[in-house]
This record gives sequence, C-alpha cells and structure tokens, in this order.
Amino acid sequence: MSTIDSAKAREFAKEVVAKLRTRGFEALWAGGCVRDQLLGADPKDYDVATNARPDQIREVFGRRKTLAIGAAFGVITVLGPRSAGQVEVATFRRDATYSDGRHPDSVAFSNAEEDARRRDFTVNGLFFDPLAAVIIDYVGGQEDLSRRVIRAIGDAEERLAEDKLRMLRAVRFATTLDFRIDSATMSAVQCHADELGAVSAERVAAELRRLLLHLNRRRGVELLHESKLLGRVLPELRPGGDDWAETLAILQLLNAPTFAVAVAALLRTVRTGSGASDCAEQICRRWKLSNTEVAGVLFCLNHETTIRSAQTVAWPVLQRVLVDSRIDELLSYCEAVAAVVDNSTDAIMFCRETLARPQVDWNPTPLITGNELRGLGIAPGPVFRELLEATRDSQLNGEITSREAAISFVQSLWQARKVE
Repeated sequence: MSTIDSAKAREFAKEVVAKLRTRGFEALWAGGCVRDQLLGADPKDYDVATNARPDQIREVFGRRKTLAIGAAFGVITVLGPRSAGQVEVATFRRDATYSDGRHPDSVAFSNAEEDARRRDFTVNGLFFDPLAAVIIDYVGGQEDLSRRVIRAIGDAEERLAEDKLRMLRAVRFATTLDFRIDSATMSAVQCHADELGAVSAERVAAELRRLLLHLNRRRGVELLHESKLLGRVLPELRPGGDDWAETLAILQLLNAPTFAVAVAALLRTVRTGSGASDCAEQICRRWKLSNTEVAGVLFCLNHETTIRSAQTVAWPVLQRVLVDSRIDELLSYCEAVAAVVDNSTDAIMFCRETLARPQVDWNPTPLITGNELRGLGIAPGPVFRELLEATRDSQLNGEITSREAAISFVQSLWQARKVE
C-alpha cells in the first residue's frame, strides 16, 4: 500500500487547478483542505471546485486518469501519481430539496458563491486560489475560524433539516477541531435530534469512529449529550450519576485507543438484564460494526475482570487471555479503567511484566494435540476440547511436564468418563 506524501499531494492539487485554468475554467481549492491549512494543519486530502462540467473535467484530464463515480452530483475523481493520491473535482452547484433528509433530489450547476452557500458550516465553505494564494470567503468562514466556532451557513434550521447527518458532523467538527458550536446551530441540532433516524447506521458509526478516536473524545461525548443526539445514538447510556462520570473519565484517559477499545469504554456501564456484554453486542450490531470490531469490544468487556484481578485469578484462566492477539488493546482499556475505578494498575503491570518474559516461560508448547487423542481411539467431538483444556491447565499449573505424562493424564480422564 503506497504512502501519500503531503507535499506531493499538495503539489498535485495545485497542478489540477492550474490545468483547469489553462483550459479556460475557474478552479479553486474548496472545503476542508482550506480550513485545515488556515488552521496550520496539513490537509488529509484536497478538493477542487470548478465551473467545468463533469464531461469537461474528464476531457481535460483524460478518461484513464479520472473516475466518474460521483458524476451524478457533479464530482469527478482525478487520479495522481501514487505518492500524491487523488483529488475530487466538483462542479459548482446548488442543491434542490432534500426529500429524504440526506441527499438532494437534484442538483443544478451554478457558480462559486452559490456553491459555498449550499455547504454545511462556514468553516467548510471557504475557497482558496493556490496560484494567487488568495482566500475567497462568501460565508464568514475566516471569522468563525478565528473565533473557533462551528456555525451553519445561512439558516441553521434549514441547513440541518436538509441533511440530518450534519447534526453529527457539527459535534464531530467541534470535537476534532476543539471549537464550540454556535448557539443558533446548537439549538437547531437539539430541535432536530429526533430526526437522526434518517441517517444510516453505517454513517452514524463512521462519525462516532472519528469522534471516539480523537484525543478530545470526552468532550465529544459530552457534546452528544448536550446536543440531545446521544439519546438517539445511544439511548441505553444514561447521563448523570457516578456511571456517567466514570465513563467520561475513562474515555479521557484512553491512550491512542482502537475503535473497539473506545467503544468498550463507552459501553462499559451500559447494562440490560443480561449484563453489559450482551447489551454491548446488540448496540454494536445496531451500528453495523464489523465482526472484528464487535469481537474486540466484547473481548475488552468480557475479560476486564480477569486482567484487573490478574494476581489472584487462576493462572490457566489468565494465560488464555494473555495469549490472545488483542491483549495489547485489552491492557490499554483496563489501564484506563483501573486508574479511574480504584486508582490501581498493579494488576496491569503484572500482566505486562509477564508478557515481557521469554514466551516459553508463560506460553509453553502444548504437550499433546488432537492427533494424540485420535491415536488413543478417542473420536473427535466436544470431548476433545474438554480433554485438551484439562491437560493444558495441568501443564500450565506445572502438574505435568512431559508428553508421556500428558498422555497418561488424558487416559485417566477418558477412563473416568467412560465409567460415568
């Protein structure tokens, strides 16, 4: 997988503008890349807005170097060198009504000012001419950047009613940029929060992923509550009280968590009659998380107690958790939990010290496998696992130390089962 070079990506985005200009079209950098560079950050990607129509964009750059996946909305992807990535080039447009609360029913090509005014927030409505190094601001985005404010363009009620996802985006931008949400925009979010159901579970999860992976995740969750979106996204979580304070504190202490770890921390105190783990799985499935992510969340929740009582739990029980490929995620999660709940991370240190020892000391090669069981005339089935686990427990406890002893141990267990 190639790595994008930020300097080369910037130069390619500049070349895209220059080439369109050479062919007589208007072209400007637009949206997030302008916002990010004004905030002193390297843009993750670049978008170009132009008065060239989609077919004209493809003519300028050639069909082999362009993708027309978003052509219905006036968007053409222009492919650059591998190290430079790609640039989305969109025709200036204005949107018609949004009947489904997510997508415009149709679009009409327009000019730069109309294109800026149909966007979501002022800080995302800026244009930049990279050839003349000039900012074009039709919506007051520069002032809001300096004030560190997320404000809807034009009428906040209208902007958010058009596309319900913008409510979550307002919270996410305020979180990741460490901005506040303008009062009129926040009021509009609170007013329309119950309409978030128009947004697909996948898009909700995508916004949560970006929010929870950010260092400012605690503030993000607080903003979800303040905006009334938390009740739509996660009605099972009850703000207020000790559990809420504990959850926020753990989220704040997480150190560069994976999404699974962050979700586990968020759902840790959420319980139904069957407990936190079952409830967490239901929520993860509702958000359409991948099977790998769901398994990661449940691994943290199911094994927290084992890790936090590592010095007293039976060694075979702990050892089976330590050998799991997700152990680093679990330890990171438990470290934050322990620091908040009882201010003691001794058990986590014990686990880390164990893992630092030579692997043969704490994860020796099993003395027998299923082949030996078959050789003893034991038919494959549920009993296989029982016999192998019992033998492994005895090995880890130091009760048997050789293949011969393991076989003898299995034979005695097998004979006892047959007598039963």
